Amino acid sequence: MSTASQGPVYRRIIHIDMDAFYASVEQRDDPKLRGVPLAVGGSRVRGIVAAASYEARKFGVYSAMPSVTARRKCPELVFVPPRFEVYKEVSRQVHAIFARYTTSIQPLSLDEAYLDVTAPLVDRGSATAIAEEIRAAIRAETGLTASAGVSYNKFLAKLASDHREPDGLFVITPKMGPVFVEHLPVGKFHGVGPATADRMKALGIRTGLDLRRQSIEFLTRHFGKSGSYYYGVARGADERPVEVDRVRKSTGAENTFERDLKDWDEVVAALGPIFDEVWAACSQGTRVGRTITVK
Repeated sequence: MSTASQGPVYRRIIHIDMDAFYASVEQRDDPKLRGVPLAVGGSRVRGIVAAASYEARKFGVYSAMPSVTARRKCPELVFVPPRFEVYKEVSRQVHAIFARYTTSIQPLSLDEAYLDVTAPLVDRGSATAIAEEIRAAIRAETGLTASAGVSYNKFLAKLASDHREPDGLFVITPKMGPVFVEHLPVGKFHGVGPATADRMKALGIRTGLDLRRQSIEFLTRHFGKSGSYYYGVARGADERPVEVDRVRKSTGAENTFERDLKDWDEVVAALGPIFDEVWAACSQGTRVGRTITVK
């Protein structure tokens, strides 16, 4: 938005990301775990890493990795079971801190959120100053660290928080935005998953600059309705608002079995409790669904 007399008017968006959240909570609560490579998750043969400490990440251990692979990469890895009620309580503390500064909060998960501070409840002169104050409050009140990104849209704010992780803050100004994305690999773009990144590479699109060189017609032809989004972010533009009441579009449940289930009767019996969990979650509200997917 712009006016002839004042020039462009930009939003002020902050992206906050708690650093290695689950693992950091465990290290905070148990001093023996501090400084050691840690994975939150199951250590069984079929276990999955839910979160990894920065000490573990140095060995190439990351979330969603099979526990067997993680153990192979880091033989000294310590596994602890997740405590989701504790993580939820800490998340509520963090969101209470956000609420001191704005009512425009879009949670992405327990440990991540967008804040629109264009018109903050408490003005500190800049979004950067607000982000610094939020990070200081999180450290003082929870004993944990958070990374923050500040920019004029959600896409760049997310990139900015990733840029100085962990325990950092980075600002991408309107002048910096288009240049910042030029040399960024398309796989680093929020909204571009591995499969889409591979499709882009097959089309000769490897960086933000390559993406910017494509017409909106070309991108729409190859990527459907996402084409216009890619066209904009390649230029540092993203008009998506911070959605306070974002509608949840899916409900799911899953389980990892100790062994492969190859008999159909076993599969049916194993799916029953999972279906019950999904149905119980749906029954708590007024949501209805159109598609059921089993993977």
